[in-house]
Amino acid sequence: MKKIIIMAVVMLSSMATYAQNAPGQITIQPKIGLSIADFTKEDATDPRFGIVLGAEFEYGVSDIFSVSAGALYSMQGTKASYEGTKGTVKFDYINVPILANVYVAKGLAVKLGIQPGFCINHEVSTNGVSVDINKIADVKTVDFSIPVGASYEYQNFVFDARYNFGLTKVVEEASDKNTVFQFSLGYKFAL
Repeated sequence: MKKIIIMAVVMLSSMATYAQNAPGQITIQPKIGLSIADFTKEDATDPRFGIVLGAEFEYGVSDIFSVSAGALYSMQGTKASYEGTKGTVKFDYINVPILANVYVAKGLAVKLGIQPGFCINHEVSTNGVSVDINKIADVKTVDFSIPVGASYEYQNFVFDARYNFGLTKVVEEASDKNTVFQFSLGYKFAL
């Protein structure tokens, strides 16, 4: 057991050279990208492609560890077929990711956290006609998910890839949850 602890300490201390943020440093990162969203528990659906746009702040806690929080506009939902009719179920959120970031190699960070999301648009669109989903079902206005991902930074440009595991139901009457892949490109500025 002592050997494992000593090896872990040596590995972590050697990874300190990979730090991206100095302890105490605060950065802001505006970003834009692609979201690929769908619902769980649905068979006749295809992903909805949309944008993710926003900014995140990051605080360097140590040489290899930081925490970040931000606000991201995310187009989510699904494309569905019901009784031969195809439509798009649009759920757009302002997500607030709160993440722990561990730098495991130069420029490479792994991320894990929590993410409340606030639904700002919910409608079904079929053949050019849009209907508020609240007329059909009771929409949950707050969504919780667990974002898991990685980012790579090169000369202040940051490519970020995440998967958001939905924890809460999208509407009260069904057991569907959000499932979202996000790929974004940002630029990191020191404050």
